[in-house]
Amino acid sequence: MDGDQRWQVLRLHVEDQVPLAALARETGIAARTLQRWHRLYRDGGIKALDPHPRADSGTRRTEPETVAFVERLALTKPRPSLATLHRLTRAETKQRGAAPPSYSTVREIVQALDPALVTLALEGPASYRDRHELVFRRRADRPNQIWQADHTELDILIVGGDGKPDRPWLTTVIDDHARAICGYTVFSGAPSALNTALALRQAIWRKTDPAWAMCGIPDILYIDHGSDFTSHHLERTAVELHIRIIHSTIGRPQGRGKVERFFGTINTELLATLPGHIGPGSRKPQPVLDLPALDRKIGDFIGTYNDRPHSEIGTSPRDAWVADGWLLRMPDSLEQLDGLLLTVPKHRTVQRDGIHFQGQRYLAPTLAPFVGHTITIRYDPRDVSEIRVYDHDTFICVAVDEAHPNLRLSLRDIEAARRARRRELRRAINDRVPTVAARAEPRDVAPPRRRPRLRTYEEDE
Repeated sequence: MDGDQRWQVLRLHVEDQVPLAALARETGIAARTLQRWHRLYRDGGIKALDPHPRADSGTRRTEPETVAFVERLALTKPRPSLATLHRLTRAETKQRGAAPPSYSTVREIVQALDPALVTLALEGPASYRDRHELVFRRRADRPNQIWQADHTELDILIVGGDGKPDRPWLTTVIDDHARAICGYTVFSGAPSALNTALALRQAIWRKTDPAWAMCGIPDILYIDHGSDFTSHHLERTAVELHIRIIHSTIGRPQGRGKVERFFGTINTELLATLPGHIGPGSRKPQPVLDLPALDRKIGDFIGTYNDRPHSEIGTSPRDAWVADGWLLRMPDSLEQLDGLLLTVPKHRTVQRDGIHFQGQRYLAPTLAPFVGHTITIRYDPRDVSEIRVYDHDTFICVAVDEAHPNLRLSLRDIEAARRARRRELRRAINDRVPTVAARAEPRDVAPPRRRPRLRTYEEDE
């Protein structure tokens, strides 16, 4: 009841001289309350009738010892249930001779605890850090100052090279300043240094699509502590290209939030629309796409992503990367970049009919003076239709697979074809071996002699 309502009641006594006792009977308000209102009116007028909050409003009137006991139990790992907390608290207060609290009072004490305090006590410093620590979100000052690279297992099943369902991975390189995707690679199998190198190769070199302008050598590459990111191969490449590698703190992915956010965008906006998507509650989706088809889908999505406005920077990643024009660092040539980033070099001897590698034969006119010499080859496992040939780290030529000059083959395609051929031969052997064995087996063959059991002695038992 506010001050105006109180005055409407009290004015019957002040102006009309109605006794407070009669007024209490008519209104149902206690006589003591009317007397207190009358004292307030005499001392301060009508404004004094306005209600004032209690001085102890919002505070518990429970004994401090009881509150401390409940809080101690609530911060104990594992925390007891509220019912157990109430029961233990009643037993403790009874032992001290204090008034036992109600169930609601115990619940209020527990709910009033600082969430950060509860998280630190019950879940440990890692959970506290991820939920309650202050995070400084910084942005690179300019394009190509900082790149982030990371892997994610995609929420989709595809048709693998062996015809079985396969769950692919995606490696992405993103510019910290512009949020632009500079390069990527989609692959099957566990992440490796080679997959990282292939994504970096695409990110650094100029693209055939003029709309995909992002390229150049970054000043800093920000990555995690995975074995694929801590390889000597990547370290040597960084030294040659003058890239500073910074590893994020172990167990703290917050620093790679920009690339993690892009992974979430890929899963929710692209993969959810494709066949084979692994969604919440989905059972076993039927794979339809193969790896090259998924690669094309992701490439198209990245083109759209780079051209559309980004909510955090207020412009498209492409426009933010291009900016007002600036000088970028580039390798001297694609051959130099390939020599640094492509797979670990392999040594081969040039034969009279070319270079033999992975069951293929590679030829180039430039190889004529090197017949009988040992050379070094490097290749892109996504396309083994050609290899790059080096002599003592000097680029010689690109040798092409003569049998498939216009066919793009991957190393996985070749390996899958080999496995299929071995299975075909194994089935043929299994079909023939029992028949041959049955014909060769004599009619009267004595049963095999049973080998005597090995004697044991008391000391062995």
